[in-house]
Amino acid sequence: MTVHKENAYHNAQRQFDIAADILNLDPGYRKLLRVPHREFAVNFPVKMDDGRIEMFAGYRVQHNTTRGPAKGGIRYHPDTDIDEVRALAMLMSWKCSVVNIPYGGAKGAVVVDPALLSLGEIERLTRRYATEISFLIGPDVDIPAPDIGTNSQIMAWIMDTYSMHRGHTIPAVVTGKPINIGGSHGRNEATARGLVYILREACEQANVSIAGSKVVIQGYGNVGGTSARLLSEMGAKIVGVVDRGGGIYNPKGIDLVALQAHYVKTGTVAGAAGGDAVTNEELLELPCDILIPAAIENQITIRNADRIKARIVVEAANGPTTPDADAILFDRGVLVIPDILANAGGVTVSYFEWVQGLQEFFWTEREVNAQLERIMVSAFESVNNMAKERRMQLRTAAYLQAVDRTAQAYITRGIYP
Repeated sequence: MTVHKENAYHNAQRQFDIAADILNLDPGYRKLLRVPHREFAVNFPVKMDDGRIEMFAGYRVQHNTTRGPAKGGIRYHPDTDIDEVRALAMLMSWKCSVVNIPYGGAKGAVVVDPALLSLGEIERLTRRYATEISFLIGPDVDIPAPDIGTNSQIMAWIMDTYSMHRGHTIPAVVTGKPINIGGSHGRNEATARGLVYILREACEQANVSIAGSKVVIQGYGNVGGTSARLLSEMGAKIVGVVDRGGGIYNPKGIDLVALQAHYVKTGTVAGAAGGDAVTNEELLELPCDILIPAAIENQITIRNADRIKARIVVEAANGPTTPDADAILFDRGVLVIPDILANAGGVTVSYFEWVQGLQEFFWTEREVNAQLERIMVSAFESVNNMAKERRMQLRTAAYLQAVDRTAQAYITRGIYP
C-alpha cells in the first residue's frame, strides 16, 4: 500500500480542531484533549535465531483515560513511528466515545516487519516488548489488542508474559485472545461485522441496495476479507480487491471462493485468476457503488479524491481519508462513513471480551453479535440524526459527539488537584 507522506497526527489534530471549533470548547480542555496524556518510547534487544542481538524501537501512547481505562491495539509495521501511534491513540479515544463504551484511547507499536522474522523471533520480540510496557498496561489501566501485523497468538504471549510477572493468570489484560484462554466468540469478525451493520443502516438512509451493489475493497486481511464475505452473502458483488502484493478487478464480480483459496496458498490476492491485475492506486478509482479502504492511513488524499467514483466510502481502516480529501468528497456528494464509527465493532467486542474476562462469565456468539448490532445501530442513528439536523458530514457529527462526551467527563470529574 502507498502511504502518502502526510502526518497522521497532524491530520488527527485537524479533525479534532474542527469539532472543537463547532463546540466552542473551552481553551483549557481543548489543550488537554489535543495531545496525548502519556507517551512511552523504548529501544529493546531481541536475540535472533542465529545468535545475533538486534535492537527494536517500540511505543505505547495513552491519549486519554477520563472515561475509563485506555484501550488500543498494538501494531507491528516497518513504517510506523511515534506520530502515527499518537494519531491512532487519539482516534481510539473518539472511537470508544462515539459508541459510548467506557474506555479512553491508546495505541502501541513496534517498528518491525514481522514477515521477516521467524515465529520464535516474533515471540521473543513480543515478550520483551510486553515486559518493557508492563508497568503501563493492566486490566484496570490499559488493555492492548491486535492491530496490523499482530494477532491472537501475540495477544496470548502478552497475556502470559504479564501474568507470569504478576504470579497469576490475568486474562483481561488484553483482548483479541484465543477463545481457549479467555477470548470472546465473535471477536475475529467483529470489526467487519460492525462495519456491515453500519453500512446497512447508511444504505437504507441513502436508498442504496446492498444487494447488487458493486463493492471495491482495499486490503484483504481479517477486516477486508471478512467484509467481502459478509457483503457477498447479502447479495453484493465484490468487483475489486487489493493487498500489499497487488490486486484483481472483474466488473462482473470476483469468485470469492477461488480468491480465498489463492490467498491461503500464496498469501496475497495478486495473481488470482478470474480478473485483471490492478494496482492499489487504480483500485481506489475503480467504478463502484461502495469503496471500503481496509488497509492503512492516507490512502484517499487531495491527489485522488476528485477521481473516486464510489457513492459510499466506508472507512474500515484508521485515517484512510485526509481532511482535504474529506472536503472534496463531501462537495461531490460522496457519503463517507468515518473510521471512528465504521470500524468501531472491533473495540466494542473487545469491550465485551474484557467484561467477560473480569466476570469469568462467557457469552455465546449469538449474544455477542446481538449486543454488537445494538450498539452499532444506536451509534449510527445518533450520529446520522445530528448530521441531518446540522447539515454536516457524518465525520463531523461523529467527532462532535465523541469530543463532547469526553470533554463533559473531564468537566464533571474536574482537574486534580
